[in-house]
Amino acid sequence: MSTLDIAIDRSSPVPLYHQVASAFEKAIREGDLLPETKLENEIALAKRYNLSRPTMRQAMDHLVREGLVVRQRGVGTQVVGPQVRRNLKLSSLYNDLQAEGSTPQTTVLGLDVVTSDDFLQEKLGLKSATEVYHVRRLRSVDGRPLALMENWVPLAVAELSIEELERDGLYNILRRSGVDFRMAHQTVGAMVADKDQSSLLDMDPGSALVVMSRTALDGSGSPIEYGHHVYRADRYSFDITLVS
Repeated sequence: MSTLDIAIDRSSPVPLYHQVASAFEKAIREGDLLPETKLENEIALAKRYNLSRPTMRQAMDHLVREGLVVRQRGVGTQVVGPQVRRNLKLSSLYNDLQAEGSTPQTTVLGLDVVTSDDFLQEKLGLKSATEVYHVRRLRSVDGRPLALMENWVPLAVAELSIEELERDGLYNILRRSGVDFRMAHQTVGAMVADKDQSSLLDMDPGSALVVMSRTALDGSGSPIEYGHHVYRADRYSFDITLVS
């Protein structure tokens, strides 16, 4: 169990629960409370900080809503760390993670050449059965699994290798091959993890996953790549800005 020293100002107009929640949030985001750290139960925390149990529960509820901790039956309250928040724009997960200061790591689970079926021919705008790369990767952040990614790229677009895919993001590799990404058709949904997904992503079977499918197009409007990715829902979300 981990403890945290918190200076609570009872004369402040800031609610007590918010002071506590903010202190925990700061410690989690700055790495003082690491992912998988177990916290004391609410009764013990309330006693430690001389607060009422309802106040302590409010603070923990706030951290749960922010995706920083989870409550699990038989385990208690556990730090999961800040979520990766990704804007809906044409960019790669690799570059988005780097932009926010994280260190992405990639394990290539498979790099095969397959013949496109009807589904891939539709997604990639292929007129007939064509050889394409099928890339399967595990993307981790600071050593913790985040996403399982499958991508299909026609052989004519670029030459791919395991070594390069583990060093860099797929979109960076394709750009170096002359691909000019301009737009994409993307859908976002949800599912629960099966046995294989949960094993690779280090989570319980049946846990929530965010699902994203995308067909990326170049400047001429031609499909270049189709991807199907799943992400740990406790560590990943999309940010969407709506305007009228």
